[in-house]
Amino acid sequence: MKSVFFVVGPTAVGKTAVAIELAERFGAEIVNADAFQIYRDLDVLTAKPNGEAKRRVRHHLIGQISLAETMSAAKFGELARDALADVHSRKKNAIVVGGSGLYLKSITHGFDRIPPPDPKLREELSALPQKELAQRLQNLSPELVARTDLRNPRRVIRAIEIASASTVIPSGVKGSRGRYRKAYAAGPLDFTRDDEGFRGVLLLRDRDDLYQRINERVNAMFRDGVEEEVRALAEVGPTAASALGFKEIRALIAGQISREECIAKIRQATRRYAKRQLTWFRHQTSFPQLNLTPFSHREAVRAITQMFRRAQE
Repeated sequence: MKSVFFVVGPTAVGKTAVAIELAERFGAEIVNADAFQIYRDLDVLTAKPNGEAKRRVRHHLIGQISLAETMSAAKFGELARDALADVHSRKKNAIVVGGSGLYLKSITHGFDRIPPPDPKLREELSALPQKELAQRLQNLSPELVARTDLRNPRRVIRAIEIASASTVIPSGVKGSRGRYRKAYAAGPLDFTRDDEGFRGVLLLRDRDDLYQRINERVNAMFRDGVEEEVRALAEVGPTAASALGFKEIRALIAGQISREECIAKIRQATRRYAKRQLTWFRHQTSFPQLNLTPFSHREAVRAITQMFRRAQE
């Protein structure tokens, strides 16, 4: 069995560049674990790997589904496990790259019989204040309360949907993709244990360094035509519409905010998202961490290469 190696971290930390070099060194293919790069279009907004990167290394789950389609961690987990099985069927290593925590966890732990979104229930719940939503979830499932961001109404509503349906069943039963199926209710992901079959690295940067990279990425988006990209879209579903920067650019196009305000809002939203990602990874994984700020790109790749080699031993 070939290796599965995870390269994860906050947005703009530099995951893609590192993963591509690593993949070339080890004859690996990349499986995307970003919640929005899996959609077609939105190439600039979601900072997808460019054409050169995809020519150098084969990528999976990039631009695979329509913007109108609703996506979930459970659905992604199935697609990702299929992609991993495909990679391994050709005796290749797989490098999973991304920063979407639940999507990553869906690969390693899996989800069973997660109910689909309920539009009528969502409409009812959306009218409730945040405090009442949290209380309703507490009444339904204290366990889900413990692992839900109660400050995020969208996530609380989704947790209520799941709890109301009473169909969340952690699976310890091995199916056709048994080695990837674990109980979602299990504890933090341990990527250092031999019995898990997974290894990885959490990439970090000093805060000022990361924030500067975020600012530069947002500037590059506008130079590369993100306004035109969003303006050209037709139907966009609710999941894709929650991509970072999408609503701000729509507001810019509608004349509701200025370009300067739009850029400032996207930078701020991206910084906040990066902070939430870091919090999740530090609490939900036991990855070895590598701060890229003090190192050159070559030094960083060399260090991660050693980690990958140890993972194959």
